[in-house]
Amino acid sequence: MSSFWNRNISISIFGESHGPAIGVVIDNLPAGEYIDLEKLRHFMARRAPKKDGTTTPRGEKDLPQVMSGLLNDRTTGAPLCAFIQNMDTRSKDYSNLARLPRPGHADYTGAMRYRGFNDVRGGGHFSGRLTAPLCFAGAICGQILERRGIYTGAHIAAVHGVKDDMFSRTKVTKEDILAVRQKDFPVINDAQGEKMRDDIRSAHAGGESLGGLIECVAVNVPAGVGSPIFEGLENTIAQLVFGIPAVKGLEFGAGFQVAEMVGSQNNDPFYIDENGHVMTKTNNHGGILGGISSGMPITMNVAVKPTASIAKPQETVDFRAKTNEVLQIHGRHDPCIVPRAVPCVEAAVNVALLSHMMDYPHFAG
Repeated sequence: MSSFWNRNISISIFGESHGPAIGVVIDNLPAGEYIDLEKLRHFMARRAPKKDGTTTPRGEKDLPQVMSGLLNDRTTGAPLCAFIQNMDTRSKDYSNLARLPRPGHADYTGAMRYRGFNDVRGGGHFSGRLTAPLCFAGAICGQILERRGIYTGAHIAAVHGVKDDMFSRTKVTKEDILAVRQKDFPVINDAQGEKMRDDIRSAHAGGESLGGLIECVAVNVPAGVGSPIFEGLENTIAQLVFGIPAVKGLEFGAGFQVAEMVGSQNNDPFYIDENGHVMTKTNNHGGILGGISSGMPITMNVAVKPTASIAKPQETVDFRAKTNEVLQIHGRHDPCIVPRAVPCVEAAVNVALLSHMMDYPHFAG
């Protein structure tokens, strides 16, 4: 499978949802970087299910065991390998999915691609469970970036039409990011967050699931990071963000709204601030021009589809017997993936940014 990514640093994600373990190998990290393991575990815990009725009841501890690449809490330069045991699995809930694919899930396409040999238990290698090792990799990269003043943060921008406040595209700060990061339900406006939670619980009670939007920003990325055409910052970020199951859309800055603007509305006027830095008065470009960072906050919105596994009966097929069928899904599933996907988006952006920052002059210093 194609769960390998490489650009200056490489990550290889392995395992299946109901196998013995999942994990990641990260290669070419800068040597000598201090990794705060408690801070890393806190990042991983942000992805874990909550006990508020808005997530799956599957209870995985997600405690990564580092096998190589870290000694005395510092990167050694060797490949950093970590695995996470799968402790709470119920494979019998998925026994019929080898022939009755879930609508909206990769059961059918996976069977076609891998000739029916793919592991369907819990979604196998296509499961959102595989975002745990992505979060591990992104947490490592995030610590290396933060040591150089670069912070990435995300929040739930909307769930099923219930909208949170948005970060300021021009003035978002490290403090804004850290304030949301400390919350169990990552929203800026807590009152709107409660409405989202109520909507998720209601959907779950009715056998449904919900989708939504995640806004992600990165601050203090210096101007000049990235490359044009195929090596742009947007290209790299998009490749990693779309590695998160259920992500169906991504826009930077004003995104699709620019299609409705005229040039003078879309263009962001330049000016020199009080510290002598080149800035823009607006940030429709989302901090990236020509694939290269402008020095403004990098901003993006990520669209996440509703969870494919729902309790309502759904029309499907038995693709082996070539018959039309009705599928009743069992098992434990998130009624809304969005809250748990917030750190996953941050992780993907961290990996992308670090891979480009390693090209930046004097990064090691």
